[in-house]
Amino acid sequence: MWWHVLLHAFLDTLKIFPFILIIYVIIELIEHKTSLTKNGQLLQGKLAPLIGTATGIIPQCGFSVMAAKLYDRGLIKTGTLLAVFLATSDEALILLLADFNAAPSVMPLVLIKFIVAVGVGYLANLLLPEEKEVEPLSVEDINGYSCGREHHGSNLKVYFLEPLLHSLKIALYLFIVNLIFGFIVEAVGEAQISSLIEDGSYFEPFIVSLVGLIPNCASSVIITQVYIQGGITFGSCVAGLCANAGLGFMVLLKNTKKLKRNILLILSVYFISALVGFLVNAGMSLFNLI
Repeated sequence: MWWHVLLHAFLDTLKIFPFILIIYVIIELIEHKTSLTKNGQLLQGKLAPLIGTATGIIPQCGFSVMAAKLYDRGLIKTGTLLAVFLATSDEALILLLADFNAAPSVMPLVLIKFIVAVGVGYLANLLLPEEKEVEPLSVEDINGYSCGREHHGSNLKVYFLEPLLHSLKIALYLFIVNLIFGFIVEAVGEAQISSLIEDGSYFEPFIVSLVGLIPNCASSVIITQVYIQGGITFGSCVAGLCANAGLGFMVLLKNTKKLKRNILLILSVYFISALVGFLVNAGMSLFNLI
């Protein structure tokens, strides 16, 4: 009875796997051929929140890790860190681009995250003028590769094997999400699910933002794929992905001496993200888009 759910989950994952692999290869080329995600000095100066936002939007988790490390050492300001965190989406843009029906959501998502991240970044720096001027960065301070580490080895390993392994891991997450969602739809029914989404759209961002706080790329996969499957609204997806700073949170929490500060930063990201998702859903509901 349930075998077709398993088959559909496998086929849905299989059909977008080549696109995911291609995008990861392109990202690997960009990271090795340019200094954009490796130049931590971009996070200093008056344009830091703007540049941090633009770089954080690039589908990789290494930049949020680097920003957290620099912030923990007092080398960048709070607003800059928040801008990077709110802009980061881990695997989300890749999954949306790989899905023909979901691809049109990329530009609105990026635009909202960009505006929110830049706005919050500059506002935080304005409200915290007591932060001392940061010191210049050294080469040792800079590390912005995907997943917080640089890939070494032959061109075959760096530009194909590493993206392939990463793509396979994401595909496994996708298959699990597709499988679970397929069983839920089969058991509950599409009509009931649609009704629940419509009825709970205002509170949904606060729940999805909690998922976004999970410091693992699986959280961005879950949020994005459930959105693609129609399980959550666009505003809730925005909320979850704004809160999805990846491993950057783990870097902050390692510093137990500043635990209160780090918890306050995480809570700030959570409430900002949930509020943004709430406002997006409210706006879409106002114009009958939900």
